[in-house]
Amino acid sequence: MTTGVRRRMGVEERRQQLIGVALELFSRRSPDEVSIDEIASAAGISRPLVYHYFPGKLSLYEAALKKAAEDLAARFAEPNDGPVGARLLRVMGRFFDFVDEHGPGFSALMRGGPAVPAGGACAMSTASATCALIDSVRQAAYDQVLSHLGVTDPPARLELVVRTWISLAESTALIWLDGRRVPRAELQTQLVQDFAALMAVSAAHDKEMGALLRRVLADEPADGPFRGLAARLAALVPQDV
Repeated sequence: MTTGVRRRMGVEERRQQLIGVALELFSRRSPDEVSIDEIASAAGISRPLVYHYFPGKLSLYEAALKKAAEDLAARFAEPNDGPVGARLLRVMGRFFDFVDEHGPGFSALMRGGPAVPAGGACAMSTASATCALIDSVRQAAYDQVLSHLGVTDPPARLELVVRTWISLAESTALIWLDGRRVPRAELQTQLVQDFAALMAVSAAHDKEMGALLRRVLADEPADGPFRGLAARLAALVPQDV
């Protein structure tokens, strides 16, 4: 009879294993409810060995959040091919995949982690590292949306539209997690249409935004995710705006 021999992991391999285990646990329950003992048990190691790689649960939590943030930021990457509406719809699909798979972890990330006071914002929190991760995700999303629009030097109104839409997507996902009462596919389409609506409202006040909106709509097929809504709103914008 032979017995299996547990393979000894290198330092970085063990760290990555613990981060992966922590992410899995944080995806199912709030990080505050997950203990070091549970993480150690799931990883198949002792509690003291967890502390050998991470000083405490907070440092492991921050490492897990960093990996989650990198994963979430990557969900916004999309080839610049085809209509913008279809691209954003695919992005929203991957975004909600992440939200669906990592509910509690997503909530913790977007709300600044367990160190953020109730009702507090990142700017008010001492968890600066966590806040920096959130900002990096938002910046990645912002840069990707500008890339899809073909804009490198965005005017003030476009920056406002894109950053407002990113905040709306975050808020919508957080609310959706509380019961999932609206079909996910409908929300994904709605958010793409929300982006078109924000652009159209901004175009009513700005010539540059009007020109950008018309350029985007020109490439949208009749059955695109926001063609109908955006076209109706764009009809309210005078042609000389």
